[in-house]
Amino acid sequence: MLPQLIRVTFRAAVVFALFGASAAHLGAQQQVDVLIKGGTLIDGTGAARRRADVGVKGDRIAFIGDAAASRVTAAKTIDATNLIVAPGFIDPHTHTQGDLSSPLRKANLAYLMQGVTTVVTNNDGGGGTDIAKLIDTWSKQGIGTNAAVYIGEGSVRGAVMGMSSAAPTPAQLDSMRAIVGRAMDQGAIGMSTGLYYAPGSYATTEEVIELAKVAASKGGLYDSHLRDESSYTIGLVGAVNEAIRIGHEAHLPIHISHIKALGTDVWGQSDSVIGIIKRARASGVDVTADQYPYTASGTSLGASLLPRWAEAGGRDSLRARAKDPAARARLIGDMEANLKRRNGAHSLLISSTRDSTILGKRLDAIAAERKKSPVEAALEIIVAGPDPSVASFNMDEKDITNFMKQDFVVTGSDGSDGHPRKYGTFPKLFHEYVNEKHVITLERAVQRSSAQTAKILGLSNRGTVTQGAFADVIMFDNATFADRSTYEQPTLTAVGVKFMLVNGVLTIDGGTYTGATGGKPLRRSNAPGA
Repeated sequence: MLPQLIRVTFRAAVVFALFGASAAHLGAQQQVDVLIKGGTLIDGTGAARRRADVGVKGDRIAFIGDAAASRVTAAKTIDATNLIVAPGFIDPHTHTQGDLSSPLRKANLAYLMQGVTTVVTNNDGGGGTDIAKLIDTWSKQGIGTNAAVYIGEGSVRGAVMGMSSAAPTPAQLDSMRAIVGRAMDQGAIGMSTGLYYAPGSYATTEEVIELAKVAASKGGLYDSHLRDESSYTIGLVGAVNEAIRIGHEAHLPIHISHIKALGTDVWGQSDSVIGIIKRARASGVDVTADQYPYTASGTSLGASLLPRWAEAGGRDSLRARAKDPAARARLIGDMEANLKRRNGAHSLLISSTRDSTILGKRLDAIAAERKKSPVEAALEIIVAGPDPSVASFNMDEKDITNFMKQDFVVTGSDGSDGHPRKYGTFPKLFHEYVNEKHVITLERAVQRSSAQTAKILGLSNRGTVTQGAFADVIMFDNATFADRSTYEQPTLTAVGVKFMLVNGVLTIDGGTYTGATGGKPLRRSNAPGA
């Protein structure tokens, strides 16, 4: 009798323990601040889309799964039915320092409406050199997107040597090293170069390597607008090799900005460039690139046509050369050759300028109105100043798609005033190259616009919708996500992003900007105070 009683008691205890544990589990609830329900999750890692709810607590992602089954409740619930839930996009190449620093433009709305939650600025070797002051300004006034910053080699050289084309003295090189080191300590994520643009263009490869070594010693990366994307000086292939050499000898990752084959002279060279980069990567060199999906680049009229020797010494020196008969003859000849590289006068559209008489016109039309040759008209405009921005139609679609298919290429806008890419890069990629042309998949488009970019930039816990990551999350309608900006109307905001969280802050609600500034300055992960 006693053994049977013991067996019954034991069974009852087991049943109670199991039932009690289950009941306790069923009774448990997880409270989050925001619950995103019913969406299709593409988490940024490259994994296939799946149905999942996402819970956010504070500035972090706290839950991913079936909210109902897990008894997750929230202060606010977002219905993401028929929407793609994805990490906020990260743009590694923008010109947003002025926007973010302005009390009127700090929201960075051009990027928010594209689904971009993080931008990087001070690219192409430019921007300010006081990184601490810049970050402090953003922290105090608030910014709409997260933002990271480079120290620009051109700005560093300009601060020490002005527009001189001379080689630096040892003391001047030490001064430049010190500026780069200080900027890195203040939180810059690396050093950018614009070796096509003066005064950065006056630096030799060896000079750039010496400065890059400083960034490398602080854990930074090397981002470069190549010395030549066409056939101006060392050629596209030569410039890619130079960038790889700089990163290899300075011992830091290399990121090539807005990779392209610019101008008819180099159309079709994407295969050669891709081969060079693949071989470097196979040998252990860390080389990546970004790209925007447009056939027109954006720059200034002067940068398009002036030879760099003519800019040495600054604007007054340029004006003096334009007046000197011998120098002018050489200048005009070089500009004619550069115009041919740019695919002719019809390929240059004035996209941003204070002169309303030329805004929105192509150089050939302006030249006809002024009864001058295109180069003479251009030089007249440049010398009168300020130098207008242009959209330069100079790329071949085959090279664009060839670069786009590469696994080392991510998305970047190089957004500049007057060019539609500032307002349309990311939705154009999805609308045109994913949904219409099927060049890449939706999952790949998200990955190369988020997690892969975060990894390149060294941004910890950004770029994925995973538990514990920062809550930079977007919800967009893939059927309607599209760019509206054009060369004629470049400031039309994108459509299709229905909801957005930036560090857990609801920034877009029902397709409308809420006025919130949830962004943060992002320092290099190993910088003091990061």
